[in-house]
Amino acid sequence: MTTLRDRPNTALLVVDMQVGVVAGAHARDKVITNIAALVQAARDRQVSVIWVQHSDGGLVEGSDGWRYVPELQRNEDEPLVQKKYGDSFEDTTLESELARRRVGRLIVTGAQTDACIRATIHGAFVRGYDTVLVSDAHTTEDLSSYGLPAPDKVIAHANMYWTWQAGPGRLASVVETAAVSFE
Repeated sequence: MTTLRDRPNTALLVVDMQVGVVAGAHARDKVITNIAALVQAARDRQVSVIWVQHSDGGLVEGSDGWRYVPELQRNEDEPLVQKKYGDSFEDTTLESELARRRVGRLIVTGAQTDACIRATIHGAFVRGYDTVLVSDAHTTEDLSSYGLPAPDKVIAHANMYWTWQAGPGRLASVVETAAVSFE
């Protein structure tokens, strides 16, 4: 139901699952396992998988922490979008990669829930994409020492509020890995 014309396809977006980003992330291994299962399911159904990789002053391009976790391997024919901002669309090639593949529906996974995932799902939705957040395939680190909620609460909150996101001509939804449909 996307508002983007002639965009009937779906893509799986894997955001910032980098060594330095998820080193201390909540339920790291479970989230990686779920993302790996979704990547394989997308590949089996010939659905585009698009990888996003962040860099900034604290996450230096080419460093060990900048690299994707070894449990998730990108195929050479799958796009890798480099970004410097939270929203994966900002000043990147993501929109052109999606347009080339006629994608109007995004299934979003990755890290960090309260930063790049949140910015990306909002960025996708306001650009007209149907946007699916996979409830058990995104994560964040524990910043409770700064007075913020524990990571499980941050994740639960994101899943809850995205369930109620609405806009004309497009859909937002939240599903568990087991319930993801690439149709």
